[in-house]
Amino acid sequence: MNCALLQETLQAFKFTLDPTPAQEADLSRHAGAARWAFNWALARKIAAHRAWRTQVDALVDSGLDERDARKKASSGIRIPGQATIKKHLNQVKGDSRHDDEHPDGFHGPFLPCPWWHEVSTYAFQSAFYDADAAFKNWFDSLTGRRAGRAVGYPRFKKKGKARDSFRLHHDVKKPTIRPDGYRRLIMPRLGSVRIHDSAKPLTRLITRGQAVVQSVTVSRGGNRWYASVLVKVTRDIPDKPTRAQTDRGTIGVDWGISHLATLSQPLNPADPASVHVDNPRHLDAATRQLTKAQRALSRTQRGSNHRTRAARRVGVIQHRIAQRRATSIHQLTKQLATRFATVAVEDLNVTGMSASAKGTVEQPGRRVRQKAGLNRAVLDASPGELRRQLTYKTSWYGSSLAVADRWHPSSKTCSACGTVKPTLSLAEREYHCTTCGLTIDRDLNAARNIARHAVPLVEGDVKARRSPVSPAREGRHGRAERQTREGPPPAGGSPRRE
Repeated sequence: MNCALLQETLQAFKFTLDPTPAQEADLSRHAGAARWAFNWALARKIAAHRAWRTQVDALVDSGLDERDARKKASSGIRIPGQATIKKHLNQVKGDSRHDDEHPDGFHGPFLPCPWWHEVSTYAFQSAFYDADAAFKNWFDSLTGRRAGRAVGYPRFKKKGKARDSFRLHHDVKKPTIRPDGYRRLIMPRLGSVRIHDSAKPLTRLITRGQAVVQSVTVSRGGNRWYASVLVKVTRDIPDKPTRAQTDRGTIGVDWGISHLATLSQPLNPADPASVHVDNPRHLDAATRQLTKAQRALSRTQRGSNHRTRAARRVGVIQHRIAQRRATSIHQLTKQLATRFATVAVEDLNVTGMSASAKGTVEQPGRRVRQKAGLNRAVLDASPGELRRQLTYKTSWYGSSLAVADRWHPSSKTCSACGTVKPTLSLAEREYHCTTCGLTIDRDLNAARNIARHAVPLVEGDVKARRSPVSPAREGRHGRAERQTREGPPPAGGSPRRE
């Protein structure tokens, strides 16, 4: 008997909205308010950080050591947090409902957002939290405490370039975010908005007391608005694979471009050809339409209405491609997570695989156009998204994820006898073993090696980026010259956040 553990997990239910014209205007107004609030908060943080940097430079020029200068400057200058920024804005924001009380010719102090009452206050608060997270992510990445690729200095959101999005919260004891039947969703200040999808699964979980709505994130994609409802769900998490999953055992997944994935055993036992999962190549299918729209956009004049319409047309096509790509990956990862006890994948370096080959001025690259086409194909197949979805879906369905070492020669190793070939060109699509005489498809051979040599991923195992900050250059006055937009190191302490 397969036991299950009752656990609380966060799950998002995404719905496509069907707003009325008035509701669509309200959605755009909320997205604009959230963008403005993020920029307002970020401006306060950047100003404090620059003041801190200026004071550090002045102390260093006066003869103080860099480390001591950072400590002294940090004791007097603080980078404001969400609470401080919110308090300051409440004091100066103004109110357009009372502007008529001023006499003629009276301007008064600058009021940054007198229209605040037209949108939900949660749109401002969530944007302030996002600004805190952006600044913290940059600093943690700079000091090596954040995993993954380097995070750049926080930037302002520009209308027309930044994605229209905002997040609303509520009191879970007095919920104002909830389904209204199966085809409508109630949100604060927006009312009941019709949805294209059915909210029956979410409604039933809430009715049974198995789910509590935490927040809703509304975003625009292409020409549609979406609502992603974040829910804390109490569910039965299997503590081990089912009997059917155990019978299928481990499956190795070799990601590729010719085929989206080659499996060590058929996905469907009745269909031997299901070892190969076709690559839908959604970008290639829409290339002609996308190219035509992008060329039309390039011929428009900046700032014109024609350019706005052309840009919207390109965005719709790009969004449609992304939606189809996500659907294909979701279908494959759910089948793998529910049908097998262990899913084995490679630890791929996607950033290196999709890097440009243009080189430098001194050493220009070769076959740059061909490499650019390969990069598009790699990113269209989404190997990183495949790995991300398998990570959480295997924990949901009782299976486990195993990862093969990045440097393991899965393609060069014979899956029958273990002989490793010294070289194997990409043109060789079949693997011929000179030791045991095995002849097998190259990708199938790699998938079997991945299934055999992958190591189960321990829960919470994350590759942290612990690389040190780039060394400072020797600058004027014989002291170390700081990097552009450099932040205080952990040893010196950062400007305190309230």
